[in-house]
Amino acid sequence: MLRVTRPAGDVRAKICGLRQAADVAACAEAGAAYMGLVFFPKSPRHVEIDAARALALAAPVGLAKVALVVDADDAALDAITQAVPLDMLQLHGAETPERVAEIRTRFGLPVMKAVGLRDAGDLPAIIDYEAVADQILVDAKPPEGAELPGGNGVGFDWRLIAGRDWAKPWMLAGGLTPENVAEAVRLTGARQVDVSSGVESAPGVKDPAKIATFCAALATA
Repeated sequence: MLRVTRPAGDVRAKICGLRQAADVAACAEAGAAYMGLVFFPKSPRHVEIDAARALALAAPVGLAKVALVVDADDAALDAITQAVPLDMLQLHGAETPERVAEIRTRFGLPVMKAVGLRDAGDLPAIIDYEAVADQILVDAKPPEGAELPGGNGVGFDWRLIAGRDWAKPWMLAGGLTPENVAEAVRLTGARQVDVSSGVESAPGVKDPAKIATFCAALATA
């Protein structure tokens, strides 16, 4: 069976918003650690449950399968988790710490909670959520009026988190590209990074060459 292998100590990459079998293959070949499946109809990266199941079943050993949801209710999560073999749930909406804990208990999967940053006033929320989540996704707050909570291709001032550490594993997101990810890692100390629009040729269309270049850039960080 095909397995994803990567050198020990490498920064781990999550490629989010996969929609085609070729996307899964590109992630595996590049050595990504996670693949993200988006269940949010407003997103150009949204996948229906049947398609997501096929993509998850195509994932090789070593490529963790993450479902991104936005303020999903229990019925929606039941439908996703019962059909799609997953390794983690990513909560990317306005879920409260209480809701995060409830989802983690009910569905028995590790939970990653996205926390959006714009300025230092947003940092305390990370402490609140790391008490109940398994991982934290440190992302940029979406622009005013944006329909998508993530995947907008915008970043935040990385100096906000330079030198910081948290008790739970965390992942850096927000405007990352093959060109800037090494600098982002050097400045923030991130050991995990998440990318979506930064490795696309068009919204929702993953570019295998950009995925490979993004993951290769992490080796220089």
